[in-house]
Amino acid sequence: MRQSPPFDADAARRLRQALGMTEAQVADGMAASYGVRVGPETVRAWEHRDGTPGSAELTALAGALWCDPSELIGTPRTLREHRLATGLPQPDVAMRLGMPFTEYERVERTGLWTGTERQAAVLAELLRLPPRARIALTGREAELAGLLRSAASVRWQAYVRPVHRMLPSLTKRRVERVLERLHDEYHRRSFVSLSWIDTNSETARGPADAGHRYLDGIEAHFWELIDRT
Repeated sequence: MRQSPPFDADAARRLRQALGMTEAQVADGMAASYGVRVGPETVRAWEHRDGTPGSAELTALAGALWCDPSELIGTPRTLREHRLATGLPQPDVAMRLGMPFTEYERVERTGLWTGTERQAAVLAELLRLPPRARIALTGREAELAGLLRSAASVRWQAYVRPVHRMLPSLTKRRVERVLERLHDEYHRRSFVSLSWIDTNSETARGPADAGHRYLDGIEAHFWELIDRT
């Protein structure tokens, strides 16, 4: 069973009230313009979090409230939710990607990306995906983590281009600053950790030292620094 998009009930109520509309007028607008028939009690229930609109209902509600569907959706989590936030139907997205509809529908349903790098770039632009969502929804988290671990532990300058290629919406300068910071923080933690190791002990911390722990959480550190820069 498909889940409804993360509906923002407060936004729906706020937009309706700003337009001076009643729940009945919203329901009439949904029926007149989109052929989606619901009663005013349903609109009222949505606004009080007693149920949520489905995909077609969300699009019709946005039209009745003269807003973009994204204004009625909370933080999107899945590819389907990001698509709903833009108001684009599945066939249109599949066509723009140059992907068979059945394949794109399967991608949304399973969460497993099967497209090419070029298609991933088109998808990110089409659905206005934030950098982190772009990486997660196109299955490139492991690839990015590998690049970040290498950048932190070896020469960060060599990894600016491949990381920037994965995240073209970020400026190259921003990527440089973050990779340099990852490199500095990793080596600082490794040095501190080594200074505390008892080299005469068989229980010297090795893989459990601060440097290794930092690399284990490298993606989280990367996104935190991206947000801060």
